[in-house]
Amino acid sequence: MSRIYDCADESARKDGVADAASAVRRGDLVVLPTDTVYGIGTDAFSPTAVASLLAAKGRGRDMPPPVLVGSMRAAMALVDDLGNHGRDLMEEFWPGPLTLVCTATPSLNWDLGDTKGTVAVRMPMDPVALELLKEVGPMAVSSANKSGQPAASRVEEAVEQLGEEDVAVYLDGGVCESPVASTIVDLTYAVPRVLRTGAISIEQLRGVCGTVIGELRKGRTKPGKDEEARVSEDTGTPEGASSPEGAPGPEGAPGPAETDVTPDRTEN
Repeated sequence: MSRIYDCADESARKDGVADAASAVRRGDLVVLPTDTVYGIGTDAFSPTAVASLLAAKGRGRDMPPPVLVGSMRAAMALVDDLGNHGRDLMEEFWPGPLTLVCTATPSLNWDLGDTKGTVAVRMPMDPVALELLKEVGPMAVSSANKSGQPAASRVEEAVEQLGEEDVAVYLDGGVCESPVASTIVDLTYAVPRVLRTGAISIEQLRGVCGTVIGELRKGRTKPGKDEEARVSEDTGTPEGASSPEGAPGPEGAPGPAETDVTPDRTEN
């Protein structure tokens, strides 16, 4: 049975984060609040744990989850190339609802799925999520819902969809303040490309980067399969976008993979 902690109570929050941290280190699944929607997460560096996360959501390796981090420094260790604008975007919008798809550091010992050498990474603006992430390090996080179902903005909605068998700990952070998926930007091209429109507008992005290619719309050339996977659900991304937790991809991101977390690379 899952353990549910009301994070509005300081003592329960402390116990809940400690319990969730222990669960993540064991390779178990936990549900956590984010600044977009609730996310389901686990140790990003445990292939078995990541496989369990995908199974709990009912999705395959073709939709890898985004990765949530507790600091820019943690993100930098995961990314091999931020492109020309990655650091500026992080400084402007992190912590917050922006998922960045970047080339992953090749030496990383992980298996997030069919990422094609990329990682979708985000730093959420939620105190409970950040506390947990700073305790355990990067987490693979996708939106806390079954694939194809609405993302959860309340912990009760996550419990209803995911149940109490697969999830060890639920951290109840109340109703998500802004249940809008994170914006997902692909930095693996010379010019930043929006893979999913979300809480941060393209006008805001252009204010930092100058030129930004907008999200693919009907009538425009259809993207390849890899790109479609990259923009599917996430702790912070709508279904159909990679996961950023969905997600990650996050509450809502890896290869052209939700999150929201962030939903996958389209969630969150």
